[in-house]
Amino acid sequence: MSKPSVDKHLFVIFGGTGNLSLTKLLPALYHLLVKKNLKDVCQVLGVATKDIDDEEFREKAREALITAGFSKDEVDLWCDSCVHYQSLGKSPENYSPLAARIKSLEEDHNIKGNRVFYLALPPPSFSTVIKGIGESGLNKSSGWVRIIVEKPFGEDLSSARELNRLLHRYFDESQIYRIDHYLGKETVQNLLIFRFANTIFESLWSRDRIESIQITVAESIGIEGRASYYERAGGLRDIVQNHLAQLLTLVAMEVPAVFNADSIRNEKVKVLHSIPGIRPEDVVFGQYEKGSIIDKEVLGYREEPGAASDSSTETYVALRLGIDNWRWQGVPFYIRTGKRLPRRMTQIVIDFRHPPICMFKPYSSCQIHSNRLLITLQPDEGFHVFFDVKEPEEPLRLKTESLHFHYKEAFGPLPDAYQTLILDILQGDQTLFVRADEVEASWQLFTPLLEKDIPFFFYEAGTWGPKEADEFIARKGGKWLNQEVPM
Repeated sequence: MSKPSVDKHLFVIFGGTGNLSLTKLLPALYHLLVKKNLKDVCQVLGVATKDIDDEEFREKAREALITAGFSKDEVDLWCDSCVHYQSLGKSPENYSPLAARIKSLEEDHNIKGNRVFYLALPPPSFSTVIKGIGESGLNKSSGWVRIIVEKPFGEDLSSARELNRLLHRYFDESQIYRIDHYLGKETVQNLLIFRFANTIFESLWSRDRIESIQITVAESIGIEGRASYYERAGGLRDIVQNHLAQLLTLVAMEVPAVFNADSIRNEKVKVLHSIPGIRPEDVVFGQYEKGSIIDKEVLGYREEPGAASDSSTETYVALRLGIDNWRWQGVPFYIRTGKRLPRRMTQIVIDFRHPPICMFKPYSSCQIHSNRLLITLQPDEGFHVFFDVKEPEEPLRLKTESLHFHYKEAFGPLPDAYQTLILDILQGDQTLFVRADEVEASWQLFTPLLEKDIPFFFYEAGTWGPKEADEFIARKGGKWLNQEVPM
């Protein structure tokens, strides 16, 4: 089924001069034009508090695109379609002049009321902008109107519900695109294809054949000057409730009735509702202390500028959960994330059950390893299968070998996640975006952990987290996999 073409539209970026706009959104829009995913040059309106004119905004856009690898001659014509509007403050009542500017641009460029509002802003600004758009009537037009909200979608269940209520006051759910850039990665999108188009895997995808599943999002960086945000968020809010929950639901969901946005999202919500409450003893929090990464000394979290000297903010989270349904009953899911770990790595590990008996005992020590499927999302995207073979010598000896698939080898450079997601927004495809009930179901699962006394430990930067996390998984016979795959 081919996707619809992209109608001529106005792309409004609140936070138009910010880092997200300049490093991700504008380059993604230009890439889509170069690749002919867009048949017309879209008009871009940057909205920000900075007092700059159109030409200054165009110069910022030009510099951003050159930094992204395009030549100045290539981007000059496109940058002429970028204009700027200075925000008039924090009151929704000040949006009438913005509405007039938008309608003027639409008339000048023969745009039939098709509008994208992208909130490339910190969450505290969401409320004012959403109200301003709604109260000024910009949420309605003769064409289509879509609003994009970046994660985090609230900071707990109560605030998530409040944000959803505000969005639904002015927009239908079909107009709302809650964006989690992880879902734009090729491997994440291909999880469903990998499972449901390949019976060799889907026939094994249950408690009958799978022993355990690990999902890891590891970062070697620290908080990168974002202490004011991270002190409020921590790893549970920043990574677990969104990125990791998304990966979990895609791995565990049932086959959708049809391959469309609502059917897929229905199944993801069912997974979240099937997870029983997570007990404090099934969670480990940690915080990095000073150490070294790739021979470079780094500060501890409490020494980072802006962090409290006695901070108890978690930079590491490990937890175990189960899914109470027919497919997954009894299979433990281990989830972890951390900052200042040895390297950047996002992966899903599927460990299959051992054979029920070893038939090679008369000939070998019978060191059979469990078969393993490793799905890597970064830094390399691909799928890797590990299995035992006989070494060509006597006595009979088993050795683990592997098959590897790397996306870059097969298809060349992959598009940035924002290219994929923005194109889906413009085509009206919500498959890779988070629905309101999914946001609330995820927060319903994880909010209680914010209110409980969770075991908290320190770990040296450059290690794989607190030793208590290793002991935690070992109690059930498991071990964290930190495996690098051949490139």
